[in-house]
Amino acid sequence: MTTRHTRRPRVRAAGAVLAGTLALLLAATGCSSKAEGDGKGDAADGVRTGPGVDDDTIRLGALTDLTGPYATLGKSIVQAQQMWADETNAEGGICDRKVEIVVKDHGYDVQKAVTAYADIAPDVVALPQVIGSPVVAALLDDIERDRMLTFPQAWAASLLGKDAVQVLGTTYDVDMIAAVDHLTRTKGLKKGDTIGHVYFEGDYGANALEGSTWAAERAGMKVAGQKIQATDTDLSAQVSALRKQGVKAVLISAGPAQTASLVGVAASRGLKVPVVSSAPGFAPQLMETPAAPALAAMLNVVSAAPAVSSDLPGVKTMVASYRKKYPDSPVDSGVLSGYNAAKLIGEDLAKACEAGGLTREDVVKAHRSQSNADTGLGTPQDFSDVNRPASTETYVLKPDAKAVGGVVNAEDAHTAPGVEEYLSSR
Repeated sequence: MTTRHTRRPRVRAAGAVLAGTLALLLAATGCSSKAEGDGKGDAADGVRTGPGVDDDTIRLGALTDLTGPYATLGKSIVQAQQMWADETNAEGGICDRKVEIVVKDHGYDVQKAVTAYADIAPDVVALPQVIGSPVVAALLDDIERDRMLTFPQAWAASLLGKDAVQVLGTTYDVDMIAAVDHLTRTKGLKKGDTIGHVYFEGDYGANALEGSTWAAERAGMKVAGQKIQATDTDLSAQVSALRKQGVKAVLISAGPAQTASLVGVAASRGLKVPVVSSAPGFAPQLMETPAAPALAAMLNVVSAAPAVSSDLPGVKTMVASYRKKYPDSPVDSGVLSGYNAAKLIGEDLAKACEAGGLTREDVVKAHRSQSNADTGLGTPQDFSDVNRPASTETYVLKPDAKAVGGVVNAEDAHTAPGVEEYLSSR
């Protein structure tokens, strides 16, 4: 589903002109005061435009972390999305316009992110990247008010139900249902067993715990939870507690540093049980640490996206292009995530152009009309229902120090048993 040069419609009916005028009036009341009256109207070619779009350029925004705890992820996503923009512009752009990405670094500081959003909002049409659950939570009201299509690098179910906010792939609870299923299918866990779950305080951990608890109860097992802070990097106490509780496996919904500590300490203390992480809990750099042997032996990762070492043609092409453009940068899951999000935004913009408009409302409408969006970088996604995850399918990945991105596909994408039942019951 490659974004290609899209010709603008040359003729539009009078009814469409009237509809565009009404949409602009509505958009003027829905956008921030700073953006009101800024660039709204029909372009010279007859395409409806609004903030972030003029006759020559489409501007997208990125609120990222380049100096905080997720700086490595932020750099990968920014570079991948810039690569997409360069490729798109080389093919003629979108709607006869060049694509420009405006990047703001918030350093994972919520107040800085709020300020950055206020600065960037009047000048961009959509946000293909916002890093951080607390950041997204702080901006939700502004994003919805401004009708700014936003792809957060966060997967909490609390972000569902927002027309302008799109969680790509699965949510944390769905991932943990898949993780419990993996443990029962492949690791011998059974009714009566106890599963440990180490999780971050906040939306990430809380939503993941909802999924693990539901799946464990369905399977006749129980969950022993251990809540931690993002600043906790030594999980010795948590490992000791879980060992006393006799857990047969451990789930972790935290960051890479916490995953490395959990697995390393557990291995050294004789708690050699299977560990399953959410995708944000792994980074390829872990395979260069002393914890690498334990990670390779004990850890699996549940992910809505395939490994960057995947044989999928689209992934292989992306990896080759990224290595050529950024030879000194590692190819990790952030590259795949960022490139996929950019391609999806590109498809939304192209579809909106074909319908005659590039206002924020037009872009959101084009996005929500897609029920089988497939970039060739993983599973197709359905954006038509704001109350459901875009996908219910997950891969299982296995750490491998020799592989691109430090992981390989251990199981192909599939919807775990119980996921549909869970989503229907919410």
